[in-house]
Order: sequence, then structure tokens, then C-alpha cells
Amino acid sequence: MEDLVLTHSDPATGLPVGPRPAQAEADYTAADLLARVIASIEDDKAEDVVQIDLRGRSSMADFMVICSGRSSRQVAAIADKLMERLKAELGLVCRSEGKEQGDWVLIDAGEVIVHVFRPEVREFYQLEKLWLGVPSPMAGPGAA
Repeated sequence: MEDLVLTHSDPATGLPVGPRPAQAEADYTAADLLARVIASIEDDKAEDVVQIDLRGRSSMADFMVICSGRSSRQVAAIADKLMERLKAELGLVCRSEGKEQGDWVLIDAGEVIVHVFRPEVREFYQLEKLWLGVPSPMAGPGAA
């Protein structure tokens, strides 16, 4: 899938600096990436890990992973280590939001979107209920 974003930002200034560099063809599948994400967050003691298959339901990613850390510090650490491991193992540079606060970190790893929450914040937003409650079009009529 081609990246539809035509520009990227300078990390130092946040200003647009022109076309994104071409991405090399990945030598791993979305399922491989999902397995590495799960292994990483489990190594860092993430709790209540939920995987959601988005194939056929969303064009943003193939999978979503939702998990919790016990504190803001652990949430940020889980996110940091995941991004470090994906870069080291796959050469994948992920984008993230929310790491500074540590309440809810969103990590965009391309085919896998990862949400790391503090338990109270996760309970408030109930993101997995939103996605798990939507039937997959591949499931057929009457699917819940």
C-alpha cells in the first residue's frame, strides 16, 4: 500500500520539508509484525493484551493491539522498548503520540496500530469495545 502522505516533517522543527523518502519493500508480513509487537509488550509485562483483526474493517491497518501498563512510567517504557525493538529487528521507524504524558501512547507501526494505556484511561475510553463490537464484513450476515 502506498503512503498517501506527500510530505514529512523535520523532527527538529515540526515543519513540512518535502516528499517522504521512498520506503523499501518490507520483508515481513503483517502477521510477523503483530507477533513481534505482542512478544515485545509481553516481555515488558504489559497487561490485558487484546488483539483486534482490522482486515476488511479498516484501511488504516491490518491489526490493532491494546494493552495496559500499571503506571505512566511503565506505559512510556513499553512504548519506547517496542519502537526500539521494531527499529533494531525490522528497520521499522514508528510514529507515536502521547509518550510525554504516559496516559495513552499510540504507536503507528504501519500494518499494526498499538495503544498502550494506563488502566484508568483505558477503562474511560473503552477502545476495544468500540472495535470488538463492530462485526467484520467477512463474517457474513448476523455476525455479532
